[in-house]
Amino acid sequence: MSNSVYEINKGINRSIEFKGLKAQYIWYLGGGIVALLVVFGILYMIGVPQFLCVLIVLVAGAFLALKIYQWSNKYGEHGMMKMLARRHLPSLVKSNSRQAFIKLNISDRNRVFPHSGKVKRLKK
Repeated sequence: MSNSVYEINKGINRSIEFKGLKAQYIWYLGGGIVALLVVFGILYMIGVPQFLCVLIVLVAGAFLALKIYQWSNKYGEHGMMKMLARRHLPSLVKSNSRQAFIKLNISDRNRVFPHSGKVKRLKK
């Protein structure tokens, strides 16, 4: 019988992190790098001098990396998705008629307004 040393993986059920980037930001950076590779190829095939192609891609890559690291630090793992989802919520819901509420039957009213206590019958 030999003595073995087992390392405990303390990252179970945690999101992946690579060099400070969390979760989906790793994919954003990878996609940006692939896009910059395509831009370099297009610029080179158009006939832009090679030095200028490299310079453009390096500057754009540095800006991309800095921006994605900023987003990762500012929003965290799920914050950016929550912020983008919050933009799609309406600021208010307006109804010009009570008909939608009047037509609800008793069971629907209890489901929609569970903490309202007793449901009173509305006059027609």
